[in-house]
Amino acid sequence: MNLLQELKWRGLIYDIINEEELAKRLEEGPITLYCGFDPTADSLHIGSLLPIITLLRFYKAGHNIIALTGGGTGLIGDPSGKKAERVLNPFETVQKWSSLFKKQLSRFFDFDNKRAFCVDNFEWLSKITVIDLLRDYGKHFSVNFMLGKESVRSRLEDGISYSEFSYMILQSIDFLTMYQDPVLKCEMQIGGQDQWGNITLGMDLIRRVVGSDAKVYGLTMPLITKADGTKFGKTESGTIWLDANKTTPYEMYQFFINVADDDVIKLLKYYTFLTQDEINALEGKVKTEPHLREAQKVLAREVVTFVHGREAYEQAVKISEALFSGNIKELSAEEIAQGFKDVPSVEIEGDINIVDVLVMVNAASSKRQAREFLTNGAISINGEVVKNFDFVISKENAIGNQFTVVKRGRKNYYLIKH
Repeated sequence: MNLLQELKWRGLIYDIINEEELAKRLEEGPITLYCGFDPTADSLHIGSLLPIITLLRFYKAGHNIIALTGGGTGLIGDPSGKKAERVLNPFETVQKWSSLFKKQLSRFFDFDNKRAFCVDNFEWLSKITVIDLLRDYGKHFSVNFMLGKESVRSRLEDGISYSEFSYMILQSIDFLTMYQDPVLKCEMQIGGQDQWGNITLGMDLIRRVVGSDAKVYGLTMPLITKADGTKFGKTESGTIWLDANKTTPYEMYQFFINVADDDVIKLLKYYTFLTQDEINALEGKVKTEPHLREAQKVLAREVVTFVHGREAYEQAVKISEALFSGNIKELSAEEIAQGFKDVPSVEIEGDINIVDVLVMVNAASSKRQAREFLTNGAISINGEVVKNFDFVISKENAIGNQFTVVKRGRKNYYLIKH
């Protein structure tokens, strides 16, 4: 099957403009397409990964891609999908985040400025004066038309600022600028389904400025939801980030290994480059041997390896197996830091008695209860059961001289930092 057919099979097309023309254009030769990433945080997240992988699918099929960081548009804020006005971030913050985005995107693409480009729209948006904006661009936009866009219409009752109302004009200027650029020659924009209005407005601007016969295309991808209708990519502790310092490879591995059977095949289609036959085989295993969680294991392997590399994936598996078996001593200090990032922890100096430690980390409500836990063999230190009331926690015996892992019962972990 061709690229568009594959994207449809994977469920990656929510809507498409000029599908027949686009299919013909893709057969004619390489097309250049772009997707924008506004720096609204200091890291891309798991939702950002879907357009990244979609760009990569086009790239692997021989087309040219542009990853745009919104150093300009990020100063304003896209109202799409938002119920309230965004908080404007300081200029320095947005520029810093934009640079971090480019660094993260460079992990997935070789920006050789021949087939893969990374651009920042601050480069051209910052040079447009107010007069330029109104005379050269504003005259091409109908207020009535803009009011009909979902991103604006949904906010009219509660109010929308002129800044956010104008956001779609800036994104349209991005498309026009890259379309007219003699090197980029961008013909297509992709984005999430909430970007439909912005994409179509950009196409309309190109036709108004360049001519009605301008050939431009747009494609939107579905916003990812779980089988129960809730938003995908969130956990109890927050967003799944692509920055390993914000979401460790182990945490990402655990997130994907625990997805529901009802969601796993869809996510394999979205987030991996596995073939149709490979995914169909895994779908069969979900139906016949769901307890083995084979599909989830493959999904976690593919995503963590893609984002963080093979070594990080293997480390995540090692941490998971050590926690399951209780063989904590097999882990390095770095792996302990990953695996126990969110467990209750305390920092201590010098040596300290185990009874005092149990109370200190709230593993026991009193010294009496701590002694009961020890007597009953409910306490282990670095994977070994301890019953001795006089046992001393020391830096010398800590893993890597940094961490002591306390376990109460089967699932309650606490971390001592030396």
